[in-house]
Amino acid sequence: MASINIDNVQKAFGKVIAVDHLNLDIKDGEFFTFLGPSGCGKTTTLRMIAGFYYPTKGVVRFGDKDMTRVPPEKRNTGMVFQNYALFPHMTVFENVAFGLRVRKLGSKELKIKVKDVLQKVRLEQYADRQVSQLSGGQQQRVALARALVIEPEILLLDEPLSNLDAKLRDEMRSEILRLQKDYNITTIYVTHDQAEALSMSDRIAVFNFGVCHQVGTPSEIYNEPANDFVAGFIGEINLLPVKISRIEDENILVQVQNGESASELSVRNAPFNYNQENKGNLALSIRPESIKILEKETEGKNIFKGMVEEVHFFGSLINVVVRIEGLKLQVNALNSGLSRNLQAGAEIWVELPEEQMRIIPVVTGDAS
Repeated sequence: MASINIDNVQKAFGKVIAVDHLNLDIKDGEFFTFLGPSGCGKTTTLRMIAGFYYPTKGVVRFGDKDMTRVPPEKRNTGMVFQNYALFPHMTVFENVAFGLRVRKLGSKELKIKVKDVLQKVRLEQYADRQVSQLSGGQQQRVALARALVIEPEILLLDEPLSNLDAKLRDEMRSEILRLQKDYNITTIYVTHDQAEALSMSDRIAVFNFGVCHQVGTPSEIYNEPANDFVAGFIGEINLLPVKISRIEDENILVQVQNGESASELSVRNAPFNYNQENKGNLALSIRPESIKILEKETEGKNIFKGMVEEVHFFGSLINVVVRIEGLKLQVNALNSGLSRNLQAGAEIWVELPEEQMRIIPVVTGDAS
């Protein structure tokens, strides 16, 4: 195993800054995910760790070793590519053994290691089969076996499930996690898929336009987003442009800024540092599942009458679009008989619990 330190790293391709002033510390044995949209810098960062790219500025360390300019073949890393990069003219055994042959391992030890890793990925009965005869999921396992058989300190996975169908993706998520725990190996996983990142990771780094916006556990990223980009990229979210009116003890009172609403909302225990500089560039975030649909008019904070615009039925879940004073809110509720009363045009009461909202800086300009 190895820890990884990325110290003020920048990567430029001509005038294009692909990764900008990146600082990350990845722990021994951690399953760490780079998450973000296409072109955000996550694969470029992975390739700098692998040694396929060298940073324009900054330092990459494995443990205490400076690996910034060390070529890929001298870094003890195993990599699984998005397209698997298997040799179609070779058998499963030959594909897996390739890295060991390059390292000039003896024939007897080579066979033992390949057999062992094929058992771990549950492909021992396919050793003599051509990889072109395998399913997508089986090819993915061959790629994993080839990366693991060299006993790397670090496993690098670049969008490994993107070419699989939904059922196979679910199966391979579990398979990758099982192997990562079996080998107890530091793993970096690149994906644009929020569900993969949230369900698999110890920690996540969220990227956009070459910048890392937040690092945290799945729970921290989902429940405590650093800004409107992170909030909007991870799951469904309601984002309302707001200005702070005043602070009363543990509550921050905010005014919604949409031109129609005069609503003032109370936010409790919001982990937010109030200052004049960011006063006018803020959003209020609340997840659809955090908004409560009330059975009747009720007195209390953050309770509003609204009109149902749309109702979407998803079996155990109902998604309701509610308009309140010119604002549209997405509300997700469990299907417990509510659907009979929720129809387009109906008036309902909703509560925005003050402890479920966050005040976050706007970095995209999309809060509305």
